[in-house]
Amino acid sequence: MIRTIFRNTFLVGLSVLLLCGVLFFGMRYTQIQDETAVALRQEAVYAEQGVMMNGAAYLETLENTGRITWTDAEGNVLYDSGSAQPAANQGGFAEIRAAMTDGEGQSVRKDGEGGESVLYYARKCEDGTILRLGRSQRAVQDALLAVSPVLWMLVLVILISGVLSFRAAKQIVKPINDLDLDSPYSNTYPELAPLIGKIQEQKLTIQEEVAQRETLRREFSANVSHELKTPLTSISGFAELMAEGVVEGSKVQEFSRDIYKESQRLMTLIDDIIKLSRLDEEAIGPEREQVDLYELSGEVLDSLKPAAEKQDVTLRLTGAPATVSGVYRLLNEMVYNLCDNAVKYNRPGGSVTVDVSGGEDEVRLSVADTGIGIPYEHQKRVFERFYRVDKSHSKEIGGTGLGLSIVKHGAQFHGAAVELSSEPGSGTTVTLRFPVNGALPKAAAPAGA
Repeated sequence: MIRTIFRNTFLVGLSVLLLCGVLFFGMRYTQIQDETAVALRQEAVYAEQGVMMNGAAYLETLENTGRITWTDAEGNVLYDSGSAQPAANQGGFAEIRAAMTDGEGQSVRKDGEGGESVLYYARKCEDGTILRLGRSQRAVQDALLAVSPVLWMLVLVILISGVLSFRAAKQIVKPINDLDLDSPYSNTYPELAPLIGKIQEQKLTIQEEVAQRETLRREFSANVSHELKTPLTSISGFAELMAEGVVEGSKVQEFSRDIYKESQRLMTLIDDIIKLSRLDEEAIGPEREQVDLYELSGEVLDSLKPAAEKQDVTLRLTGAPATVSGVYRLLNEMVYNLCDNAVKYNRPGGSVTVDVSGGEDEVRLSVADTGIGIPYEHQKRVFERFYRVDKSHSKEIGGTGLGLSIVKHGAQFHGAAVELSSEPGSGTTVTLRFPVNGALPKAAAPAGA
C-alpha cells in the first residue's frame, strides 16, 4: 500500500513539475523570439539610415552578426552578405512582399546549406528599396541554454518530491497498520471512522452468519438424531419382544411387517440424507443430458396413481413437451417429491395438476394441488431440512421431512429458481423455472432458502 500511495503521489508531483517546466520553457522561448524580432527591427532602423547615406558601402562595414540583404523596389538584389551567389530576385519571399505592401514584414524559414531555421525581418526604406536582416534561431536556443540552471533546479525539486512523497505515504499508512481491530474505536484518527464502521459491521455480519450456521447445524443434528432414533426404537422394541417369546404366533407376522416398515423408513431417511449431502458437495455422478420434463412428469404421475386412487385424488398433466439440460435421476426425484407431497397433503376428492411449458428463456414446471395449503407463517421455512408444519399430521402420512429440501438443492444444482404460492385451505402451487441456454431468469428464491 505504501508503494502504491508513493507511486501515485510522486507521479502527480512529477507530472505537475514537468508541465510547469514545459510551460516555462515554452513561454521563455516565445519571449526570446519576440525579443530577437524587436532587436532586428531596431537594427534595421539604424541600418536604413546608414544605407541612405552611404549605400552598400555602409553595409559592408557592419559586423557579420547575421544575414543582411538589400533589394530594389522590385526585389532585385543590390547587396547580400549571406551568399556568394544570391538569387537575382528576392521578391518571392514573404517578408519582402509584406514590406513592399505594408512597409515591413517578418517570417521564419529554413535557409542555408544546413537547413538552419532563420528569423527574417524586412523594412521598406524611404527611397522604396527593401532592407532585410536575418538572424539564426540558434541564437534563441543559446538564450534558452542560458537558463539551463533551471533544469538542475527542476531535477532537485523532483528528488525532494520523491522523498516527501515516500514520507507522506508512510504517514498515511501508519494509522491503518497501527489499527487495533479488537478495540478499533480507540484510534485517534477521525478520518478512519468510516473504515472502522464498515469493519465492525462486517465483523458483526460474519458473527451472525457463524451463529446462524451453528444453530442450523445443531438443529440438523438434533433432527437427524430424532428421526433416526424413532424407527430404531420401534425396530428394537419389536425385535426384543419377539426374542423373548412374548409375541403370540398370530402376531409375529404383524410385528415382522412393522419391523420391515420401520426399517424401510430408516433406509429412506438415510438415503435422503446422503442425497442432500451429495447435493451440498455438488458430487452428482451422472453427466447432464437432455430431459423432457413433460415425459418425465407423466412417468412420475403414473407411479403415483395407486397412492392417489387410495386417497381419492385426481392426477392431471397439462402443457407440452419441454426439454432441459440436467441429471435425469435428480430431476425425477424433484418432480416425484413435489407430486408426492401434493397427493399426501390433499383432500379426498381433490386434484393434482402438473403443468409443463417452455419459452425462449426458461422452462416452467408447476405442481398445483387443492389440498390443505400452508399457513403463511410457515411458508418461509418449508424448504428447511426436517421442517414440518404439522408434526402430528406428518407422522400419520409418513415421509422424512427432507423432500422439499431435496427439491430446493436440486434446483440450485440445475441453476433453476423455485417459487411457492399457497393459500391456507385452498391449496399450494410450487413452480420450478429452469434456464434455457444458460440464461437464468430473475425469480424469487424459495422460501427458507
